[in-house]
Amino acid sequence: MRNELTDTQHVILTHAHQQTEGKIVWLPEHVKGGARQKVLEGLIHRALITQIGDDWFIAAQGYDALGVPRKASVTAEVLNEIIESASVQQPRTRDNTKQAQVIAMLKRSEGATIQQICEATGWKPHTVRGTFAGAFKKKLGLEIISIKEADQGRVYRIAQ
Repeated sequence: MRNELTDTQHVILTHAHQQTEGKIVWLPEHVKGGARQKVLEGLIHRALITQIGDDWFIAAQGYDALGVPRKASVTAEVLNEIIESASVQQPRTRDNTKQAQVIAMLKRSEGATIQQICEATGWKPHTVRGTFAGAFKKKLGLEIISIKEADQGRVYRIAQ
């Protein structure tokens, strides 16, 4: 097997090496239609790229053909961990989302009314109630309690 790359193969592998940590995510604009598949097949046939999950990465021979140091190789154990972690989705929240803002409001000792949450998030009341039932109760497993208070109406809290 020769180490010479076509111009197109060289551009693709160089881009992946320099821009995406070895992941093949880009092909030149002039490579269209069936030519895209042919270029990828050529890289695969020459063992210049390898598939990990649904993605393609530069293989050891691809780095050799480019004349650049290889990135850390992916062992079978690491590959299995990547595949397992990709198939197991865990519920999560982000710190800078409206959902996280509402959770913080519900964790306060005074809790929050639907109106307060609507004002803070810009949501409609039905969206707030739907979020309680769907995202919070079903997906995140949070227990939402409500108490009707004379001065404020119904106040919601996350059970501690």
